[in-house]
Amino acid sequence: MSGMLINLIIQLVAGAVGGNVAAGAAKNIDLGTIGNTIAGAIGGGAGGQLLGMLIPLLANSASTPDIGSIVGQAVGGGVAGAILTAIVGAIKNRAA
Repeated sequence: MSGMLINLIIQLVAGAVGGNVAAGAAKNIDLGTIGNTIAGAIGGGAGGQLLGMLIPLLANSASTPDIGSIVGQAVGGGVAGAILTAIVGAIKNRAA
């Protein structure tokens, strides 16, 4: 499997987990399990890719995977997923 694809999968999964954790911690941004997962996965994928462009160490993880770059991808994706879930949840509650 390509290193870029592995990075994207790690980011999507971490983002989905981050979205659900954020919604569990703050009930006022909850979008439901599927909504949290989708928003988190989108945020994790997009945020993880952006983070990979900004931090060269994470961008090199496609060619030389090591535990540090994998953890960096997971943390970046999880945080980005949590942030996007919180933003979407706040907008949804504001509109309601």
